Amino acid sequence: MVLKGHKNAILDLHWTTDGSQIISASPDKTLRAWDVETGKQIKKMAEHSSFVNSCCPSRRGPPLVVSGSDDGTAKLWDMRQRGAIQTFPDKYQITAVSFSDASDKIFTGGIDNDIKVWDLRKGEVTMTLQGHQDMITGMSLSPDGSYLLTNGMDCKLCIWDMRPYAPQNRCVKIFEGHQHNFEKNLLKCGWSPDGSKVTAGSSDRMVYIWDTTSRRILYKLPGHTGSVNESVFHPNEPIIGSCSSDKQIYLGEI
Repeated sequence: MVLKGHKNAILDLHWTTDGSQIISASPDKTLRAWDVETGKQIKKMAEHSSFVNSCCPSRRGPPLVVSGSDDGTAKLWDMRQRGAIQTFPDKYQITAVSFSDASDKIFTGGIDNDIKVWDLRKGEVTMTLQGHQDMITGMSLSPDGSYLLTNGMDCKLCIWDMRPYAPQNRCVKIFEGHQHNFEKNLLKCGWSPDGSKVTAGSSDRMVYIWDTTSRRILYKLPGHTGSVNESVFHPNEPIIGSCSSDKQIYLGEI
């Protein structure tokens, strides 16, 4: 099955929680929702005025999606309504977005190196997390919803404690070894289903997997001939999938 409709590259893609739809983001300034059964586009979201870099569906509650764009805004969409229901204006391009576990907050990262926490009810930034020395290229919420993983162009992968009343310094772990380069691809990151491992894209053509607790590199998988832009764990098998600028998708056993 091929999902056709975007007029440019596709930079981000996520399943909705129930697995019935795929949400995608593109430099064609749109997000799109697709029905997985039929392969048909069921919604086109076209209110951003520049590249849409990132999207993320909510885990629970109403069917919401957040998007982040080079137009300097994050937008909140309700799949049951026309148009964006909320806009969160920032001063800089937004390159990565994610939802909190309870779907009451969104997290954004951009070229100002900061991670911002927005309260949906108030519509404003309630917390700013500083620590990355270069732009944020990817972010992913842990399976238990307590921690946020961020990939930065400073070649650091950070875990932040997002629980309420966590200590002031919320960066609890830093992983290193992977690379970013002049291509400035938005390299993503992700968790294993049980949260025991993390993975991140890397410009040195390797797939990196770290142990969450010890922070050591467990696997450095070769094979790709271009930048590895994203790597994802299989939901229940010891398999990792990776996609690259070499136009290949690899599946590796770990």
